[in-house]
Amino acid sequence: MNWDQATQIFRQIESAAPNRGDLGKFKRDFLNAAIVYARVRTDWQLADLERRQEMDARRTQAHNAFIDACNILSRQMAKQDLDMSWRAALGSRKEIGDFACYIHSLLGLAAR
Repeated sequence: MNWDQATQIFRQIESAAPNRGDLGKFKRDFLNAAIVYARVRTDWQLADLERRQEMDARRTQAHNAFIDACNILSRQMAKQDLDMSWRAALGSRKEIGDFACYIHSLLGLAAR
Protein backbone atom coordinates (compact mmCIF):
# COMPACT_ATOMS: atom_id res chain seq x y z
CA MET A 1 0.00 0.00 0.00
CA ASN A 2 1.23 3.46 -0.79
CA TRP A 3 0.13 6.99 0.16
CA ASP A 4 -2.16 7.41 -2.86
CA GLN A 5 -3.93 4.09 -2.30
CA ALA A 6 -4.40 4.80 1.41
CA THR A 7 -5.70 8.30 0.72
CA GLN A 8 -8.15 6.99 -1.87
CA ILE A 9 -9.49 4.31 0.49
CA PHE A 10 -9.74 6.80 3.36
CA ARG A 11 -11.64 9.29 1.18
CA GLN A 12 -13.97 6.52 0.04
CA ILE A 13 -14.80 5.70 3.66
CA GLU A 14 -15.18 9.36 4.56
CA SER A 15 -17.58 10.05 1.70
CA ALA A 16 -19.65 6.87 2.06
CA ALA A 17 -19.99 6.58 5.84
CA PRO A 18 -21.81 9.38 7.66
CA ASN A 19 -20.53 10.60 11.02
CA ARG A 20 -23.91 10.27 12.69
CA GLY A 21 -26.03 7.57 14.26
CA ASP A 22 -24.88 4.01 14.74
CA LEU A 23 -22.66 4.12 11.69
CA GLY A 24 -20.92 7.19 13.10
CA LYS A 25 -20.12 5.19 16.25
CA PHE A 26 -18.67 2.32 14.21
CA LYS A 27 -16.63 4.79 12.16
CA ARG A 28 -15.25 6.44 15.32
CA ASP A 29 -14.36 3.01 16.72
CA PHE A 30 -12.59 2.23 13.43
CA LEU A 31 -10.61 5.49 13.53
CA ASN A 32 -9.72 5.06 17.21
CA ALA A 33 -8.53 1.50 16.61
CA ALA A 34 -6.32 2.77 13.77
CA ILE A 35 -4.82 5.42 16.02
CA VAL A 36 -4.15 2.94 18.84
CA TYR A 37 -2.48 0.47 16.51
CA ALA A 38 -0.39 3.13 14.76
CA ARG A 39 0.84 4.36 18.14
CA VAL A 40 1.75 0.88 19.35
CA ARG A 41 3.52 0.19 16.07
CA THR A 42 5.52 3.40 16.35
CA ASP A 43 6.45 2.67 19.97
CA TRP A 44 7.50 -0.85 18.92
CA GLN A 45 9.73 0.57 16.18
CA LEU A 46 11.51 2.82 18.66
CA ALA A 47 11.94 0.13 21.31
CA ASP A 48 14.96 -2.07 21.92
CA LEU A 49 14.73 -5.85 21.50
CA GLU A 50 13.78 -6.54 25.11
CA ARG A 51 11.00 -3.96 25.10
CA ARG A 52 9.75 -5.23 21.72
CA GLN A 53 9.37 -8.71 23.17
CA GLU A 54 7.35 -7.25 26.06
CA MET A 55 5.16 -5.28 23.64
CA ASP A 56 4.64 -7.96 21.02
CA ALA A 57 1.36 -9.34 22.39
CA ARG A 58 -0.06 -5.83 22.79
CA ARG A 59 0.93 -4.95 19.24
CA THR A 60 -0.79 -8.07 17.89
CA GLN A 61 -3.88 -7.37 19.99
CA ALA A 62 -4.09 -3.79 18.69
CA HIS A 63 -3.63 -5.01 15.12
CA ASN A 64 -6.41 -7.58 15.54
CA ALA A 65 -8.66 -4.93 17.07
CA PHE A 66 -8.14 -2.68 14.04
CA ILE A 67 -8.89 -5.54 11.65
CA ASP A 68 -12.05 -6.27 13.63
CA ALA A 69 -13.03 -2.59 13.44
CA CYS A 70 -12.52 -2.63 9.66
CA ASN A 71 -14.73 -5.70 9.36
CA ILE A 72 -17.44 -4.28 11.62
CA LEU A 73 -17.54 -0.95 9.79
CA SER A 74 -17.70 -2.61 6.38
CA ARG A 75 -20.52 -4.94 7.53
CA GLN A 76 -22.49 -2.02 8.92
CA MET A 77 -21.98 -0.09 5.69
CA ALA A 78 -23.19 -3.10 3.68
CA LYS A 79 -26.33 -3.28 5.84
CA GLN A 80 -27.10 0.29 4.80
CA ASP A 81 -26.31 -0.38 1.13
CA LEU A 82 -23.28 1.92 1.27
CA ASP A 83 -20.15 1.36 -0.80
CA MET A 84 -17.84 -0.82 1.25
CA SER A 85 -15.60 -1.98 -1.59
CA TRP A 86 -12.73 -0.34 0.29
CA ARG A 87 -12.59 -3.37 2.58
CA ALA A 88 -11.62 -5.72 -0.27
CA ALA A 89 -8.96 -3.23 -1.38
CA LEU A 90 -7.11 -3.47 1.94
CA GLY A 91 -5.66 -6.90 1.20
CA SER A 92 -3.22 -8.58 3.57
CA ARG A 93 -2.72 -8.16 7.32
CA LYS A 94 0.41 -6.14 6.64
CA GLU A 95 -1.45 -3.74 4.32
CA ILE A 96 -4.23 -3.34 6.86
CA GLY A 97 -1.66 -2.40 9.50
CA ASP A 98 -0.04 0.04 7.09
CA PHE A 99 -3.46 1.56 6.43
CA ALA A 100 -3.87 2.26 10.15
CA CYS A 101 -0.63 4.24 10.06
CA TYR A 102 -1.78 6.17 7.00
CA ILE A 103 -5.08 6.98 8.74
CA HIS A 104 -3.13 8.28 11.74
CA SER A 105 -1.11 10.52 9.42
CA LEU A 106 -4.14 11.74 7.48
CA LEU A 107 -6.01 12.63 10.66
CA GLY A 108 -2.98 14.44 12.01
CA LEU A 109 -2.59 16.46 8.83
CA ALA A 110 -6.31 17.30 8.74
CA ALA A 111 -6.09 18.71 12.27
CA ARG A 112 -3.62 21.45 11.42
